[in-house]
Amino acid sequence: MLYLFLDIITTAAILFIVASGLLIIFGVMKIINFAHGVFLTIGGYSSLVVTHFDWNPWFSMPLAFVAGCLLGAIIERTVLRFLYHRPLDAILATWGLGIVLGQLIIIGFGREVQFAAGPVSGAMELFGDFYSKYRLLLIIFSMLVAGAMWLLLKGTRIGLQTRAVIMNEPLARGLGINSSRVRLITFSFGAGLACLAGAFITPLSSVDPNMGLPWLVSAFMLVLVSGNSFLALASACIVLGGAQVLASTYISPVIGGLTLAVLAALLLRIRPKGFAYD
Repeated sequence: MLYLFLDIITTAAILFIVASGLLIIFGVMKIINFAHGVFLTIGGYSSLVVTHFDWNPWFSMPLAFVAGCLLGAIIERTVLRFLYHRPLDAILATWGLGIVLGQLIIIGFGREVQFAAGPVSGAMELFGDFYSKYRLLLIIFSMLVAGAMWLLLKGTRIGLQTRAVIMNEPLARGLGINSSRVRLITFSFGAGLACLAGAFITPLSSVDPNMGLPWLVSAFMLVLVSGNSFLALASACIVLGGAQVLASTYISPVIGGLTLAVLAALLLRIRPKGFAYD
């Protein structure tokens, strides 16, 4: 029972980390970043590079975040900034960019499945059961990500400007807020979070050019039921992630893989706001 409970909590933590970058981009830019899965993959390959050079595995996380921020800034300035008033085209652009980046990854690293070293290995004993140390560490990571997002949005000037743009962009521009700068910082930060999430999940799986695609579907559905709220996202991750773990444990992993998407779709049909409270 304890093992099942920890599986639910750690799965929710992983989903929160994966979906956070997508949520912040959706909140400000009102587009779903379909390149999110590729950014996760880039984070995974950042860990692989660290492993190949025999660097400290902890270095993969800041490396992935910085790489994601830089790549996100380049994409926003060269492509997305010209599509602000054409949201459908912007969504298609992120989809196309995902394909291009995916092919560049294949050219650079090949198609084969590879493995990266994790910063922590082994299991620890909890009340007579043994559980993965790294999965427990992911709970702390998710709390740090949530805390950093809260501090950024509530305690900084750029956070205040970002919240203003989320709530009413025309009014924010009328008050002198540079919404173009906010969009640049938001997309860069969201891309950085996506790559960081890729580095976080790499020790739990293999690294390959398509590793981010399954996570994209889950993150997409979680964002749809969360609106613009990180609190709603956390609730969605616990409830839907928990349902996924229970279905995988007591029914089958195949059904478990479908559970999150199906329940999210049903929730949107019953309550269009999903887990959002406003």
